[in-house]
Amino acid sequence: MFFIFKIKHFKKIIYIALIFILSNCQFKDPIKGHGINFLQNRSEKILVNKSNKNDVINVLGNPHTMSIEDKNLWFYFDRKIASGKLVKFGDMNLLENNVLVLNFDKYGVVVNKQFYSKEDMKKIKYSEMKTDNPVTKDSFVTSFLQSVRQKMYGKRKF
Repeated sequence: MFFIFKIKHFKKIIYIALIFILSNCQFKDPIKGHGINFLQNRSEKILVNKSNKNDVINVLGNPHTMSIEDKNLWFYFDRKIASGKLVKFGDMNLLENNVLVLNFDKYGVVVNKQFYSKEDMKKIKYSEMKTDNPVTKDSFVTSFLQSVRQKMYGKRKF
């Protein structure tokens, strides 16, 4: 009789342990975020020609970036990435990539507000031109040795 009593309690302890372990399992992938959460919802609280810099700081906080030439051009970011499927070996998937651009007049009132989402970013065309940097160019000796190496390895037969 005493042996059966222990088995009943042991089963209950196992069930409680399983419930505790399974309740802490994550069914969703963890999402890594950078920037301001819910940027689109918060940006709707900012009104053009009514909100000023103090209102923007109260809603969104300090800007992530200000323009170098124009201190009245503020940028806010919201980026969320999650790990990919096991097949892709942990590559990160971009879930959201939002940018809010605010332009203020000389009195600090919002003149222009632009919100760019991930789909809007895909529509932007980037220049394919490349700029040569004379500072990082290889010296004559380096380029000469690289050409000798290419000729040397080019004649190898595998």
